[in-house]
Amino acid sequence: MQRSTHRILTSHVGSLPRTPELYARLQAKEAGEGPDEKLAADIAASVAAVVARQLDAGIDVIDDGEHSKSSWNNYAASRLDGYSVVDLPFGHTGKTRDSIEFGPVYEENKAMYAARPLKLAMPRRRKVFACTGPVKYRGHAEVATDIANLKAAIASGPAPEQSAIKGTRLPTDVFMTALSPSNVALYYPNKFYATDEEYYVAIADAMHEEYKAIVDAGFIVQVDDPRIATHYDRHPDLSVEDCRRFIAAQVEIINHALRGIPADRVRFHTCYSTNVAPRLHDLELRHYVDLMLTINACGYSFEAANPRHEHEWRVWEEVRLPDDKLLIPGVASHCVALVEHPDLVAQRIARFAGVVGRERVIASNDCGFASSGAGDEVHPLVAWAKLEALVEGAKRASGELW
Repeated sequence: MQRSTHRILTSHVGSLPRTPELYARLQAKEAGEGPDEKLAADIAASVAAVVARQLDAGIDVIDDGEHSKSSWNNYAASRLDGYSVVDLPFGHTGKTRDSIEFGPVYEENKAMYAARPLKLAMPRRRKVFACTGPVKYRGHAEVATDIANLKAAIASGPAPEQSAIKGTRLPTDVFMTALSPSNVALYYPNKFYATDEEYYVAIADAMHEEYKAIVDAGFIVQVDDPRIATHYDRHPDLSVEDCRRFIAAQVEIINHALRGIPADRVRFHTCYSTNVAPRLHDLELRHYVDLMLTINACGYSFEAANPRHEHEWRVWEEVRLPDDKLLIPGVASHCVALVEHPDLVAQRIARFAGVVGRERVIASNDCGFASSGAGDEVHPLVAWAKLEALVEGAKRASGELW
């Protein structure tokens, strides 16, 4: 991972807007609903377009926008053996601390999202897969295609005369996202292994192959694990200490999945999901930051822009960031429709730079701008405006810091 040696580098969390039509076709593919002969070519074209748009916007550390996946969590079933379709709801379905306290708010939000045009992207009920046999990785061809699409998109970037006007010709770094073992376990329940620990280890062994393929291709792998931050809100019966024990166990599993992969080729992301809601009961960063820093990664991506977490930059005044680690804080929010002023973005960047050093800060957003296609993200126009504000804010911060 490159450091911000001459200016503040910019990135994002991974998921970028794609069309409703592509969402629907990707979901059909992941559910095994027949061949779509044009899909492969359309995915490649969509990746090329989103790479060009990132470079035009001036983003330094880019990815494929997750344009080969219907969502950050729904793609794994097509890449893992040992799963069968079951008649169960998808993901966590229990009451959260927030939904208990703010029930009417959640009901209003649910009705509002149901009426949004983006809901057309997900016209069918999502198929749910459970583990019913030994877990093995079989996604080699799919991840190889993702890698090839991203490399091709970068190679066909803007001409030099265009890049001088709009952005950079080549990115500073390139990353690809991959699901953490504990989030596979959350969305694909265990019906085969005797214990959860056995199941987590089996998933870690399988996902290791995806992580390694990404790194072997010359990219940075970003391990996505919102669960370590969201577990507390989703389990009202657990204390902070209970959740710390859960997080510590998941850190061990993540490190097992990352074994043999150099830490400087890894970035880790956690967040509190999209959850456009009061979020009064988000687990505070101070309660898990020490555990997060034991993950064998170089960069750590986390929420730091929305009103529930912006104050937490001060945590880094008390927590020592190891010399070989970087921060990738969110300086633009994914769950607030207001587009941040570049001066505010610059202020947020400067706070982190003042604590850990300017070279160890990469400016990003809080979470993906098109994580699930469920209609609860910010509008695509707003998402790109936020990224433009992020880039401009980083320029202004760089002007002050250098």
